[in-house]
Amino acid sequence: MTEPVTSQSEFSLFQLLPNALTILAICAGLTAIRLGVQGDYVLSVLLIIGAGIIDGIDGRLARLLGSSSKMGAELDSLADFLNFGVAAPLTLYFWALQDMRGLGWISVLVFAVCCVIRLARFNVTAKSDEPRDSAYFQGVPSPAGALLVMLPMYLSFAIADRAVLPDTAICLYMIVVGLLLISRLPTWSFKTTKISRENVKFFLVGVAVVGAALFSFAWLTLIVLCLGYVAMVIWGWIAAPRPRRR
Repeated sequence: MTEPVTSQSEFSLFQLLPNALTILAICAGLTAIRLGVQGDYVLSVLLIIGAGIIDGIDGRLARLLGSSSKMGAELDSLADFLNFGVAAPLTLYFWALQDMRGLGWISVLVFAVCCVIRLARFNVTAKSDEPRDSAYFQGVPSPAGALLVMLPMYLSFAIADRAVLPDTAICLYMIVVGLLLISRLPTWSFKTTKISRENVKFFLVGVAVVGAALFSFAWLTLIVLCLGYVAMVIWGWIAAPRPRRR
């Protein structure tokens, strides 16, 4: 006699909250593209950054609420591609690269393709049983790549109301950041970071300082954060353990 298969047919609102946040992030990314077309670049960048913040919350919230699912994981991956692999380079393209004949669009395509390859590789690795160092990612994560690729816009918003870098340099910079997404560089994963009880108070003060700086000097703070992340990538490449050769 077979046992009846039971399934959860009802979900609480709290269990649906992570997926709702992911949908909200998708709406933010799509709206960022629309605003980029209309020329409202500041709000477009802010929406992409907001989508990145949501991306850092929804997965952890799902695990905390015990509502993780395969659908949620796939939805999160699709949202990442839209927000970080499409919205971010398109916003940069509408802002500075539309007047270029081909190189501007080629750089957008390269970045987008690199982003989707990076996400596909991450999904395959996450589903495999091969042991891996959870303290490091392979390559720059897509949210960090989107944050980095918009650095020329932060510089412009902080210093002058125009591009401060030549268009060709912006294109080459976008391609380089795209290649970093699919590189094998070990990049530090914040998911495994632990804070000792003695240092919690200093961490919270640091968060308060960064938050206050973002509200007061948003673009300068984002520039500093980007440069700090680049320094972390370099440090991770130097400090990460190398696989032993047999």
